[in-house]
Amino acid sequence: MGQRIVTGVVAGAAFIGLLLAGGWYYTGLLLLLALIGYWEYARLNGQRWTRLDVLIGFAAVALIALPRLPFDWETPSFESAAWVLMFLLLSATVFSKNRIQLEHASVLFLGAIYVGTGFHYMAVTRDLEHGIFWSALTFFCIWASDAGAYFVGKAIGKTKLWPSISPNKTIEGALGGLVIAIVVGLAFAYVQSDWLGYGQAALIGLTASVAGQLGDLVQSAYKRFRGVKDSGQLLPGHGGVLDRTDSWLIVFPLVHMLGLLTM
Repeated sequence: MGQRIVTGVVAGAAFIGLLLAGGWYYTGLLLLLALIGYWEYARLNGQRWTRLDVLIGFAAVALIALPRLPFDWETPSFESAAWVLMFLLLSATVFSKNRIQLEHASVLFLGAIYVGTGFHYMAVTRDLEHGIFWSALTFFCIWASDAGAYFVGKAIGKTKLWPSISPNKTIEGALGGLVIAIVVGLAFAYVQSDWLGYGQAALIGLTASVAGQLGDLVQSAYKRFRGVKDSGQLLPGHGGVLDRTDSWLIVFPLVHMLGLLTM
């Protein structure tokens, strides 16, 4: 537990410091996390990082994750990047004479979209006007939901939420996390009512909690299917990048797609 706390404090302080710094400091961190997350994903699926199709996936994750390219290069649209990735992965099955199989290409394509898009929208959020505020709001709602679900579940949780996937999660904990995330969103609206209305804040808290808990369950189900406890060992006591960012990868794209940060 001590190691877990120390790791959490140090990693959290470094992350928040780079978030506040913004620019390429924060974007570079997100890019690094995206590449490590994709490496964990490929390894979970038994794919060696030196294979051609996996290397294509790494390049695609970097391209998708970055909200802008250096040296004023034109950033391709998401649709263009996804199509090129699909084309290259399918072509790899041909040039490898099916040593790279269609199933491999499909899994790697899914992972690149999943990981790359999640980190892309984290960077996009920071680049918004008042980006520190919107990023902090979204992160704190996610973290509040996680903490609320854990502590409320520990205190009064009795009804299992999905025992075959995550045996420790309870319905009471999930509802507790939902309420606390909404309260945190409303607190942000109270502090900065000129930028954030109470209804919008409640919707962001609701989305962060529901989508975040679902993102956590997705990772839990996938790891259970693959027979592993953690996606990696980057953070002692916390697991890998995907273990720590599973909620983020779902929440950040969704709040943008719902228009909740631009109302």
